[in-house]
Amino acid sequence: MTTSANPSAPSFDTQQACEQLRSLSALERMRWGLETFGDGFALTTSFGIQAAVSLHLVSQLERPVPVIWVDTGYLPPETYQYSQMLVEHLGLKLHVAQSGVSPARMEALHGRLWETGQVEDLETYHRIRKVEPLDRALNDLKVTCWASGVRGGQTDHRKAMEPVQLVRGRWALRPLLDWNNRDVFYYMQENGLPQHPLFDKGYSTVGDWHSSAPDDGSTSGRATRFGGLKQECGIHLPGMAGEGI
Repeated sequence: MTTSANPSAPSFDTQQACEQLRSLSALERMRWGLETFGDGFALTTSFGIQAAVSLHLVSQLERPVPVIWVDTGYLPPETYQYSQMLVEHLGLKLHVAQSGVSPARMEALHGRLWETGQVEDLETYHRIRKVEPLDRALNDLKVTCWASGVRGGQTDHRKAMEPVQLVRGRWALRPLLDWNNRDVFYYMQENGLPQHPLFDKGYSTVGDWHSSAPDDGSTSGRATRFGGLKQECGIHLPGMAGEGI
């Protein structure tokens, strides 16, 4: 089936593209994104535990690709330090996306949304601090396809993902979709990539300081995020309740 996200994006047979991408290496998939979408291609990153892999891959392409980082204003100090290290190490073309609502203003109007234990409040938080800033950055940069480092084994939702799909009107490319933790570890080791400082403190995934925790022996991976209430923040979902309000 041939589909197009919008008039400025190229049309292609989605099923055929997915079959082709499955046969390619992660770097070849990233290169496919650049060759297919040109100036409309970008990479998103969280500068999380395993972010160095996709950032290193994009740095190997023939020309610079915008790297969009959604900075919620609530990231751990270690993530800010790690981001600076990787930007300098890999020579990234970084674009920082932030909410137009400051953390102080949000807390004054809505309270500390991550503390209520209500899924609806977490969704409001993620919409304000993550989804809307990302979508605005994608609009500003005229992005028609964004790559990310999501992997199929991370959450229930990601198990059903395809290598390339439409997400909120744009193509989403997943070069690492079929990778596992072992693949990530050896790639980082072979390419001399620095680990996130919180990796040695037991974190297998990290986002905001208030919604991340180290693995405790009974809970690991994405199950440690958002107090166990959610696996996804909404960035990789087709849409969110209340989006645009």
